[in-house]
Amino acid sequence: MDFVELAESRFSVRKFSDRPVEEDKLDAILRAGQASPTACNDQPQRVLVLQTPDALEKLKRCTVHHFGETLALLVCYDTTQCWTRDYDGRPSGEVDAAIVATHMMLAAHDLGVGTTWVMHFNPEAVREEFALPDSCEPVAMLLMGYPAQDAKPSRLHSQKKPREETVFYGSFSQEEAP
Repeated sequence: MDFVELAESRFSVRKFSDRPVEEDKLDAILRAGQASPTACNDQPQRVLVLQTPDALEKLKRCTVHHFGETLALLVCYDTTQCWTRDYDGRPSGEVDAAIVATHMMLAAHDLGVGTTWVMHFNPEAVREEFALPDSCEPVAMLLMGYPAQDAKPSRLHSQKKPREETVFYGSFSQEEAP
């Protein structure tokens, strides 16, 4: 399958089987995250692999979103290691971490492993449960595992806005601005 087919067929799995993800597949998923581009190649991402019953139980205290995952990747960034734009002081860490998470999410799908990206979590609970230092900023949780036999995309999965509503061409004068 080509990349666009891969991207279009991936969906948020909201029901996982109890089959664990094999170490070689986890390694390939983590390698895809490591291959991700980051600003100035600073690589501020910090990925916590949560696969023990204890770690997954801690995860439950940080978010209400759970679907029987056998594995989760907590994607964070180190605020002291990311590039910062000099003209407005905006750090690249959140964008860098999101790119890493996206690469891992798509790699997982390519390997038959389902994912759900969770951003709705309590960052303070994450810090406490996983003893994150102050410089480690959590961005996303990738809940993972093999989809259950009856897992299916949400009814909203294929509903996409027309490209004309999200993509704009031009020199962008006042009249052309999106």
